[in-house]
Amino acid sequence: MEGKNYTVVTEFILMAVTRNPYLRAMLFIAFLLLYLFTLLGNICIITVVLMNRNLHTPMYIFLSNLSFFDIVYSSTTVPKMMAGLVMEVSKIHVKNCIIQIHFFHFFGCTEALLLTTMSYDRYVAICNPLRYNTIMSKSVCLQLISSCWIVSFAYSLTHTILTSMLPFCKLNQVSHFFCDIKPLLNLACADTSLNETLVILITGFIAVSTFCLIFLSYALIGAHLMKIRSFQERRKAFSTCTSHLTVVLLYYGPLTTRFLRPATTDSLEQDRQTAVLYTIITPVLNPIIYALRNQEVKMAVKSKIWGLKVVQN
Repeated sequence: MEGKNYTVVTEFILMAVTRNPYLRAMLFIAFLLLYLFTLLGNICIITVVLMNRNLHTPMYIFLSNLSFFDIVYSSTTVPKMMAGLVMEVSKIHVKNCIIQIHFFHFFGCTEALLLTTMSYDRYVAICNPLRYNTIMSKSVCLQLISSCWIVSFAYSLTHTILTSMLPFCKLNQVSHFFCDIKPLLNLACADTSLNETLVILITGFIAVSTFCLIFLSYALIGAHLMKIRSFQERRKAFSTCTSHLTVVLLYYGPLTTRFLRPATTDSLEQDRQTAVLYTIITPVLNPIIYALRNQEVKMAVKSKIWGLKVVQN
């Protein structure tokens, strides 16, 4: 572009979820209610874990961290998505767009690593119950959580730096409800092959490796449970994993192929469709799943709300 006149983009225009005025009003109300429920449900879990000493174990420490990241992960994108439904034109400054990309990938990656850590916790609890307190001590638990934060920050910072180095000119309409890497690559006035390769390699490696580690943990758990003769004991042991397994399937379902597709028009359209699922629906379902499938959480919530005494089995 040397020697040519071009306009440097300072603001991006974000796409609205729909252009239909009636649907925009309906979706705004729906997104607002779901977002508020996300905040309420996850804050409730964090509060219950903090206030109930019986839940001060690695499993629930990980759960409270997961609830925290559900809140911030959803808060990174949903408010801007709702703003796009009520404003004629939803604009965002280039710097703020880059910041949104950073935190979106930081929180998303941390959640994936936390789910992997929680699967390891379930493996130790079921397959090595006598050594559980030794292996999953508080210091080890904090080290695992810290590692999730550090790895995720490094991963997100890599994408943030490379994206911020791209020049943007002329085109400024982002083909998404919020700022993400792929839509921005289509607007860059430079070669983005390196960025696209890193999105596929780094993000793909983290997604596939964490999913494989979770699968390995549950494969070992399944093999161990098959050795237990009592059906009731097998059922009781596996029941502690069902909540986590359900959340894993909800999380990895839409994300498995999301970053492994090239940034074509069709893939971006699919990304917009799945974005609603993993930014709004999944964070809402997580506290519901853990509250309904986990007896200790249900009893702890009841004890705080109605003053019932939690009975330990």
